[in-house]
Amino acid sequence: MKAMIVGAGKLGAKLAEFFVAENIDVTVMDSNTKVLERLNEHLDVLTVTANGIDIKMMRELNIEEYDLLVGTTENDETNTLICTLAKKLGCKQTIARIRNPEYMQQIDFIKAELGIDHIVNPDLATALAMEKYLMKSYSFYTDEFASGKVQLIDFNIGDHKEFIDKKIMDIEGLDALLIAAVTRNGEILIPNGSTVLKTDDVIHIIGNTKEIERFSHRLGEDYKRKLVSSVMILGGGNVGYYLAQRLAKNKIQVTLIEQDKERCQELSEILDNVLIIHGDGTDIHLLEEENLSSMDAFVGATGFDEENLLMALMAKQSGVGKAIAKISRSNYIKIIDRISIDAAINPVYITASSILKYIRGGKVVSVSLLLGGNAEATEIIIEKDLPVVGKMIKELAIPKGLIIGAIVRGNDVIIPKGNTVIKGNDRIVVFCLSENLDGLKMFFKEHKGGFLSELWNRAKNSGQPADH
Repeated sequence: MKAMIVGAGKLGAKLAEFFVAENIDVTVMDSNTKVLERLNEHLDVLTVTANGIDIKMMRELNIEEYDLLVGTTENDETNTLICTLAKKLGCKQTIARIRNPEYMQQIDFIKAELGIDHIVNPDLATALAMEKYLMKSYSFYTDEFASGKVQLIDFNIGDHKEFIDKKIMDIEGLDALLIAAVTRNGEILIPNGSTVLKTDDVIHIIGNTKEIERFSHRLGEDYKRKLVSSVMILGGGNVGYYLAQRLAKNKIQVTLIEQDKERCQELSEILDNVLIIHGDGTDIHLLEEENLSSMDAFVGATGFDEENLLMALMAKQSGVGKAIAKISRSNYIKIIDRISIDAAINPVYITASSILKYIRGGKVVSVSLLLGGNAEATEIIIEKDLPVVGKMIKELAIPKGLIIGAIVRGNDVIIPKGNTVIKGNDRIVVFCLSENLDGLKMFFKEHKGGFLSELWNRAKNSGQPADH
């Protein structure tokens, strides 16, 4: 596959990194030479210093030979135009990043008339992720698969006696759950039953929704939270707007603080049932005047990571039940689990997940990037005619660093064992470390059967079943 990324900002650079890991032939175009030089220092990509709407340059690069173009510049209109031109010049598929709320109301028209195959909106996707987290009755950060039947939670075990210095196989009460991954000192690993948990490990647990709820109740009051009825949002940009709009529709009391007076006026005209406050959201006295301590949740949604993290931390210290920060710098990911805020949501990874799902296509239902892209969880539908259908998991040569975390069969969620039999139309959730992505990529091979056929063939050729 051959792909071009126009715009080498945070999203463009991260996409280039993920595409290279997928063995995609990548060209990155940007008008900023220094940005491209930094990208070339750690990625094997072709970089071109040019404007994305330069038709002559597009032709010189033989855009008609590209399978995909992704427009990730900072300007919605530019991304739209780039994708339209590329499609007219013969590029097979295009993806545009569009964030303006007004354009999102005309999304189907834009795609149909301008030749754009897929549109991603990082701000809306981020707001949706925040809303989903706020609506949970417990304080873990979660992700969902199989239309909500399966949940993945991140739980910092701290110094919890039930977990510290114990092998996973010896922990009681996890029969219906699976510890699919462990984050330790900023590094993530795929564990087995003999893995010993340490203080402040973050365990990524998968299971059906009811079992996840039972797990949260078992841990005691510290991990249970009343349903959110009041939220304070810091920052009136697109993320703050989308989130406030959705929460207000759910009858949540929303207070939104924005420093720009003109933006406050604009928000007051387009948001119903939201209290808009003009002021400096980093002024703790202002927050106290607006009853921060009485809020059920706080969301830092400004354009400054440090401000979002600091004020979310201040909110937790003021007694707020849930505190979320929007962050975009990947180097902050590893410190999140060491401070007391509940969740940090990165628009870049949410958007990259959506694009990876799109380019893999077929039976891939969702992709979730974990810990800054160092691992991922992918949901895949098993076709009925695969040779592995009817076979046990232990009969497959599953590579190290990859684990089948859950199987959804109809309305049932199965935490698989070695003797679990795979059936047609099963939805499976697979966890994989980034360095073992070659194993996961076999899911997406073009030959019939893909990854699972490959595993079965490897197992037959070796004459030995794989450990699970």
